[in-house]
Amino acid sequence: MKFNGKVISLDKMKDVTNHPSLGEGKGVGSKYFPHTTDDLKAMMEKVGVKDLDGLYAQIPESIRFRGDYKLPSEMSEIEVRQLFEKLGSQNKQLTCFAGYGVYDHYTPSVIPQLLQRSEFLTSYTPYQAEISQGTLHYIFEYQSMMTELTGMDVSNASMYDGTTATAEAMMMAVAAGKKVNKVLVSETLNGDTRKVLDTYAQHHGIELVTIAMKDGVTDLSTLNSQLSTLEGVAGVIVQQPNVYGIVEDFTGFANACHENKALLIINSVAADLAVLKTPGEWGADIAVGDGQSLGIPMQFGGPYVGYMCCTEKLIRKMPGRIVGMTKDNRDQRAFVLTLQAREQHIRRQKATSNICSNQSLMALFVTIYCSLMGKQGLKEAAQLSYAGAHYFCEKLIATGKFHLVYDKPFFNEFLVRYDGDLDELLSFYMMNGILPGIKMSDGSLLIAVTEKRTKEEIDFFLSILPMAHGVS
Repeated sequence: MKFNGKVISLDKMKDVTNHPSLGEGKGVGSKYFPHTTDDLKAMMEKVGVKDLDGLYAQIPESIRFRGDYKLPSEMSEIEVRQLFEKLGSQNKQLTCFAGYGVYDHYTPSVIPQLLQRSEFLTSYTPYQAEISQGTLHYIFEYQSMMTELTGMDVSNASMYDGTTATAEAMMMAVAAGKKVNKVLVSETLNGDTRKVLDTYAQHHGIELVTIAMKDGVTDLSTLNSQLSTLEGVAGVIVQQPNVYGIVEDFTGFANACHENKALLIINSVAADLAVLKTPGEWGADIAVGDGQSLGIPMQFGGPYVGYMCCTEKLIRKMPGRIVGMTKDNRDQRAFVLTLQAREQHIRRQKATSNICSNQSLMALFVTIYCSLMGKQGLKEAAQLSYAGAHYFCEKLIATGKFHLVYDKPFFNEFLVRYDGDLDELLSFYMMNGILPGIKMSDGSLLIAVTEKRTKEEIDFFLSILPMAHGVS
């Protein structure tokens, strides 16, 4: 803690409150410490201690800190800026060909400017509708956009991220069933998402069963066999595009699930749904995923935004809240919290979920992005990503040094195997300002292309390949 430019420890607080510069009854010299010396004295009398040391009397002396905190000295504004610029310069900016759930998409410059407006940046949960119309309005628009993008009936006000949204969908499927606790998960689901599912399942008594893949896609025959032989299956989780970037054909999946009273859950990259068949068109009951691809910068892993949409019959099993539009007593349009699972607040032991929802700032980010891009803009960005990935893949395979692991339709991400030392190749490219992809557990390389990657960047990648160690 600092006072008048000096660093002090907590056990010296009593000295601060009695500092001669304060005067009797005045505050402790900071707008963050509103209590006066009289306030502190009254509080200590109330709890029966003579001084602040008395509050810590039961803490053993051996573990009490008596020194000064190792905090940096005070700095002027320009010094703080210089410090962070120096720290920031240590980050090496690489041309990114990595994906695996997080993608380097373009962010229109107007979005950060709008997000920094105080009514957005400092707003919190919109429980008081009369003073939260702006926040409620953009959440309503976000929900409308996500239902259109996914082809589903209902969207909640957003989730924390795509992985936890998928885990919440898993619990939602179990809650919607009767005395069921099994969920089938495709082997082609993102590995990080699967780890989160495992954690949630472990503590909620849910049994996860893996659906084996065949040639890089979910095997429908295996799914049918598991659904017919296993008892108590609540839901099935698949991914589109899958972890290898492959666009899977889910024909027959919804029928297989529904015939066995299980829910179909599809996890999708949000931006890809601008051109791919939607979860609703596949017959999904719940659509989840991450909205990061809708213009949110990679920014060292977050914050992002998860989306969750479902059919109307599942609306009361959905976690979080839903904003609706109505009319006030003057017959003017107004926005309110139409539905939220009250047991999250007053009957927690019976709640489907206690996650509530995203803080909505990132939902606003997605809303502004989709508004700026429009339907055609979203399609064009997706088409550019697709074209770039297929151009890159074709040229890379033509070198004879890379081979497609799975010869399947892919979108903007593809899996290749390198005929050489992959670790040396990765080091070579990173030294040349390129993040070439994600090394998978089996030694293959997952490469992603977005609309930000230019033909010149791809051609440069290819042109320096012969210079890599071990490449002739």
